[in-house]
Amino acid sequence: MSAVVMATAPVVQVGHSLREGFFMFWETLWPLVVGFGLSGAVQAFVPKEKMERVMGDHRPASVARASGYGMVSSSCSYAATAMAKSLFQKGADFVTAMIFMFASTNLVVELGIVLIILLGWQFAAAEFVGGAIMIALVAVLGGTVLHRRLTDPARDDLHHGVMADGHDHSAMVGVSDERQAELEHQPWRQKLTSKAAWSDAASYTMADLKMLRRELFIGYVVAGFLTVLVPVHFWNTVFIQGHGFWTAAENALVGPFVAIISFVCSIGNVPLAAALWKGGISFGGVIAFVFADLITLPLLLIYRKYYGWKLTLRLLGLFWAVMSAAGLVVEGLFALVGAIPTRGSAEIVPTRFQWNYTTFLNIAFLVVFAGLYWLYRNRGRFGGGQGYAIDPICGMQVQTANAPASRAHDGQSYWFCSDHCAERFQTESDRHPTSPRLDAASGAGETINRH
Repeated sequence: MSAVVMATAPVVQVGHSLREGFFMFWETLWPLVVGFGLSGAVQAFVPKEKMERVMGDHRPASVARASGYGMVSSSCSYAATAMAKSLFQKGADFVTAMIFMFASTNLVVELGIVLIILLGWQFAAAEFVGGAIMIALVAVLGGTVLHRRLTDPARDDLHHGVMADGHDHSAMVGVSDERQAELEHQPWRQKLTSKAAWSDAASYTMADLKMLRRELFIGYVVAGFLTVLVPVHFWNTVFIQGHGFWTAAENALVGPFVAIISFVCSIGNVPLAAALWKGGISFGGVIAFVFADLITLPLLLIYRKYYGWKLTLRLLGLFWAVMSAAGLVVEGLFALVGAIPTRGSAEIVPTRFQWNYTTFLNIAFLVVFAGLYWLYRNRGRFGGGQGYAIDPICGMQVQTANAPASRAHDGQSYWFCSDHCAERFQTESDRHPTSPRLDAASGAGETINRH
């Protein structure tokens, strides 16, 4: 019997890990839909000139606007990252777009509610105070660290659809430059009531999701495995205790490092923060850990895809510094007024479905997502999608006239989002001329209007 138990134990652990990862995804599902949906709408609807006018620099007025927009947007760090990219691409100052991202992930009511439930009102208050401190620090330091010699080339690449992994994002979307110009200059009433316009916005949303699906999947799965298989006392070993100020400083500095290697981001990092607090980590260290959901490894890989490694490494250094500094300052401020809470039992979010606000919102926004997907799949019926095909390797939508690569096989033409996909297709067709993938892709060169 013991042998059977030992043999099945790894399977049970894998099951628990996958369940943990799934419920982390479930907790952030509706913010994901909100964030990526808004990102698609911004890319399709907002004129570049307007974005440059309201967020084209990082002066106080622009910083205030970015912070306000962030506070009312998605709290999911993945979705906030996509939204910030869209704002920057449309003409917002890079530093201001990053400030939007900080506000979106730190100054939202939903995160405050979760912190109150799991850790107490002091942590929720610290999150908002620290969020404001981080925004001020990024506004002051960002112009020096993230100078335009780095950000302007990144914007040019985004504008032309060039991603660091070789994928052509513009080709994936399937909205021509002429159509984009038409969308941006349509009256808002006409855009918001047009199925054709919303189908184009949905195309941007789906292109972003397809581009980031691997990072999203890996992030949630690895986070689930780390939560189940790595005991909390392991994380506690990297924090020193009992040395006064030096403990506070080290904990605030190491907190973001634990966030990076734990893979847990968005509201999903609050349960682990609760466990760290229960295990003896300092108040500022826990706050710095919560702040650091924007520099977890999956997010760093997404920044690399958007902006390239050089700018990503600068983002990592700046973000880490301001997160640690904000955590340390917040601990000092709360210690002065006697607001640091006593340690109590920290409840961890149960891995089961509950009839709470998250479930109701997830159901509602799954319906919204289904509507977006329907609009995306039926673009041809609304006047969009002319001259586009599906990449048979990755499933991306590509513009046949401007596709980065194309191949012919058995009298059939195929178009690809990148040379990488074209090379994979060529290799597979040479090795396996009758491959099921090729058979299934026999209509890949036909336009989207066929669907």
